[in-house]
Amino acid sequence: MSHAPATAAGGPLWTRTTVTLLLIALVGGALAVWRFAAGLGATTGLSDGYPWGIWIAFDVVTGTALACGGYAMALLVYIFNRGQYHPLVRPAILTSALGYTIAAGAIVLDVGRPWLIYRIPISVGKWNLDSALLEVALCVMAYVVVLWIEMAPAFLEKIEAAGGAMAGFARSANKVISGSLIWIIALGVLLPTMHQSSLGSVIMLAGPRLHPLYHTALLPLLFLVSCIAMGYAVVVMESTLSSRAFGRAREDAMLKRLTGVMAMILLLYVAIRLVDIVVQGKAGLLFSSGLLSVLFWLEIVLFTGPALMFLARRDKLSIGCLFRGSGAILLAGSLYRFDAYLVAFQPSEGWTYFPTIPEIVITVGLVALEILVFILLVKRFPILGGTSAPAAEQR
Repeated sequence: MSHAPATAAGGPLWTRTTVTLLLIALVGGALAVWRFAAGLGATTGLSDGYPWGIWIAFDVVTGTALACGGYAMALLVYIFNRGQYHPLVRPAILTSALGYTIAAGAIVLDVGRPWLIYRIPISVGKWNLDSALLEVALCVMAYVVVLWIEMAPAFLEKIEAAGGAMAGFARSANKVISGSLIWIIALGVLLPTMHQSSLGSVIMLAGPRLHPLYHTALLPLLFLVSCIAMGYAVVVMESTLSSRAFGRAREDAMLKRLTGVMAMILLLYVAIRLVDIVVQGKAGLLFSSGLLSVLFWLEIVLFTGPALMFLARRDKLSIGCLFRGSGAILLAGSLYRFDAYLVAFQPSEGWTYFPTIPEIVITVGLVALEILVFILLVKRFPILGGTSAPAAEQR
């Protein structure tokens, strides 16, 4: 299918928005330095009862799901051969690359001896092959590399267009990547399929420490299906916000065509979630688990509402409704992951956890850094598809 080539958004790099994001990221970075200097005990609310907090539950478990836009679009474009969505692929991959890179940074913040992380991929003889967490670590590390390789053509095209001594190298490197694309795409689909399901396996191992409303043998499947739905929702929100922020023509028709796929995945998730609880004989917990019952039904409503709206108003769906529906999907998926890893996790009596101010500020700083780098890259490299919007639409 023929599409307009991706182009750089252009414009000044340093604006009030980017400067503000930089300042927030620097504050978070300063507190991260303090975390390494003072240790986890002095800077976090972590304990033996709660060995992980928001740096895992949000930055890693939820953050990687929010970064699944590239994975979701790869499934649609390359596996199901829907080439009409190709203009959405490159910005989705950039979002994924930044999200997974930030998640990897959050892991470094959370472990007690981060300087030993390099041993994970090279100490093959010491691998615990029964460990779900080993699979997560190896897959995330490999996927970060794969994502940046997938993004490399955008950078190489810029170097080639600029001419000079590096133009020939950029042209040759781009040909090598294009020739290897089938293998890169295969890894780009396989790796997130493995580690997103394994994130469900990790918390499933908590056994009785995870509330029965959330504990199930289907956790790997639920984590995988929900992350795909979240990936498409991220694509919708990223495309809508980018078109507005950078004056690009909106891809309304293309985004609306995604609603059928999104609705199917959402309803599949809800069906699996509810049927599994009934089959296990846990239906009574749906209304007798206090706060967790409230959070459960909120999650279900936030997943089901957009699906029904997409199906009922598919031909008349406004981009505003699609944007709000996608926001509800992201909130639902984030709520599910956060609840499974923190709220519904119940260690023995006497343990409590609430994130400290440094934990929260560092997390906000990481998010600000991700948004900042995204803005800087799309302004200087051919990442966004489509054309500039007419002046009237930009206003």
